[in-house]
Amino acid sequence: MHKLLIANRGEIARRIIRTAHRMGIDTVALYSDADAGAPHVREATQAVHIGASPATESYLDAAKILAAAKASGADAVHPGYGFLSENAVFAESVIKAGLIWVGPSPAAMKAMGLKDTAKAVMKKAGVPITPGYQGTDQSLVRLERAAAQIGYPLLIKAVAGGGGKGMRSVNDAAAFAENLLSCQREGAASFGNPGVLLEKLITRPRHVEVQVFADKHGNVVHLFERDCSLQRRHQKVIEEAPAPGLSDNLRNMLGVAACAAATAIRYEGAGTVEFILDLDNTDKAGDPAFYFMEMNTRLQVEHPVTECITGYDLVEWQLRVARGEMLPAHQDAIQVTGHAVEARFYAEDPETGFLPSTGTLKTLRFPAGQGIRIDSGVEQGSEISPYYDPMIAKVITHGADRSAAIDRLVAALDGCVVEGVKTNRAFLARLVDHAAFRAGDIDTGFIARHGDDLATTEAAKPTLIALAALALAREGTTTSAEGLFARLGNWRLNLPYERHIDLFGADNVAQTVVLRDEAGKQRLDGPGFRMLATSRWLDDVNFEAELDGMLHRAVVLVGADSVEVRVGARVHRFARRALAADARGLASDARVAAPMPGRVLALDVAVGDSVAVGDRLLVLEAMKMEHRLSAKLAGTIAAVHVAAGDQVADGMLLVEIEGIPA
Repeated sequence: MHKLLIANRGEIARRIIRTAHRMGIDTVALYSDADAGAPHVREATQAVHIGASPATESYLDAAKILAAAKASGADAVHPGYGFLSENAVFAESVIKAGLIWVGPSPAAMKAMGLKDTAKAVMKKAGVPITPGYQGTDQSLVRLERAAAQIGYPLLIKAVAGGGGKGMRSVNDAAAFAENLLSCQREGAASFGNPGVLLEKLITRPRHVEVQVFADKHGNVVHLFERDCSLQRRHQKVIEEAPAPGLSDNLRNMLGVAACAAATAIRYEGAGTVEFILDLDNTDKAGDPAFYFMEMNTRLQVEHPVTECITGYDLVEWQLRVARGEMLPAHQDAIQVTGHAVEARFYAEDPETGFLPSTGTLKTLRFPAGQGIRIDSGVEQGSEISPYYDPMIAKVITHGADRSAAIDRLVAALDGCVVEGVKTNRAFLARLVDHAAFRAGDIDTGFIARHGDDLATTEAAKPTLIALAALALAREGTTTSAEGLFARLGNWRLNLPYERHIDLFGADNVAQTVVLRDEAGKQRLDGPGFRMLATSRWLDDVNFEAELDGMLHRAVVLVGADSVEVRVGARVHRFARRALAADARGLASDARVAAPMPGRVLALDVAVGDSVAVGDRLLVLEAMKMEHRLSAKLAGTIAAVHVAAGDQVADGMLLVEIEGIPA
């Protein structure tokens, strides 16, 4: 292997490039129109343009990728994850072209490619599977009959699905048909296959997966497990390794079952065997029952946490196995050191149901330090476009134990600074700092169950108010400043120092802090508190203050209109001036706009209809997922500006509601 073509983009392309170059292998990057200036294009040995921005015209076009491999002189192809990484037909075409395929055999991919056939293979191999229906008869009548036999609640899953797409939970027969059609549409749009399977819904499940590796010489090992239970809409949000709270016996059984699954299909390369743990079904020892869910025949997004605890480079293992080498380590040599946690840092808005946020990353800064790893496909100035997954970075931390890794992750998230798009940063910080997560009390319903805790910003405490006021008072006086007034601090000729700072919270009411000089320090008089302080900027975002003898450090972001204070998982944003009603969003509830470019998949209202808060107005398809837009205001539909099937632009007005008078 001398030149590796990476049939992917963004973060995973950069990840593969780093390891390949370290191993002395040249790389070829691919790029669409939208990615012409992307970092992975610049970092590869060479790059080939393969088409327009939509993935179907570039990264999903197998013919263009093979042509690029031939034109560039590549002798191997690494698919990364997503796109064509689990497409057995693409793997076959790569091998037929005389190239090295960095992945499992097409036969193994086919065996695991569809959830229904995969479960049949696992059942034969003695790996436990979840009760359900995996039949080929996909008629509504047959599926409804199967659902009744399984019993509610149940899960509908696209047989070719992944990443949470094409999956719905159904609580009763009345909701079955609508959810079935939605899954079939999403499966067809995302995977070209509308087929579904049905499964008993495990009501309190944990999602635990095992990293396996196999070579061409019959060796199979596992690199322990990861817990991926913290999910939203079946998409992973937080991953950690090893999984907390498992007994040694259960940990061993999961590893053995995963290796048996890989052996059954003569697997080669990196793979992940995913299991569901049923917390409501335990044995005498207290260990939950576990069931095979699916096998991902590729490297996983969350592979860095496994690398952190084992010390192995999994991309290097992939490349060595693809070259025909034996696995770099035997099972007894693979040990766990410490604990690692990963957060998926996305351009999405938690306040609008986590809809993706597109735009230019005007500012992008990541933290650095011991035990912190950032895997990102973007840089300052990059565009988060509507064409691809809106991930900004994976923020990964490693510590001596789980508590240390979590502490480090909270601090690392505080150090992520982004301007230009909405992000889930504060949500992630609250999530990993939640007392129940720290205690290991987790299952896949965690985020929904603790939604109020995770969505609500707590009332500003005196410490946060004081830090915001002090930061504004010292705005522009960083340690590197050389100006006269920066050096003199608060002193002014012939005038006693006094400053009034107004901070406005969500209620738009001013909280006034008065700062005065007192004995070489500053006296702060604020709403319900009085304290003596000294403060300084450590750099342009890190701020330090001593408040009544207690030292506090925070990340403080000062903008023209607001100041944001981050202390641990606590974050508070203050406006610097009163906001008009429209700016506070009081009028915007009546005007429903498109949160991103997309297509109107379904329209549920017409002019004159009455709606209550929470009623579905329409379904927007964007980034190959369905996004429900609901009424935030009770009233009557005054205007509808779109029809089903319409393409809409970001910010386009869709529906107007005339509110009910108070």
